[in-house]
Amino acid sequence: MPTGGAALHAYLSDEARQAWDILSFDNGVSVTGLLEAVALELIDDINDNGGSAEGLRPEWVKLARTTDANRRRRGRNR
Repeated sequence: MPTGGAALHAYLSDEARQAWDILSFDNGVSVTGLLEAVALELIDDINDNGGSAEGLRPEWVKLARTTDANRRRRGRNR
């Protein structure tokens, strides 16, 4: 791993993990490589937006809010 690298740990649904696995396997790259590529594209957009991510990828944010809310709700119902 390059110097200064940071680990990323996430709990994903089986479906989400499968999607990353299929995309990486079918294209001969690692999930780590895909995450890095997506993040580098995102940081370019953030920089182009004056250093802020506000308003970027609203469809992602909307889905993330729904996912977070659903997981919190399930956590209370355990």
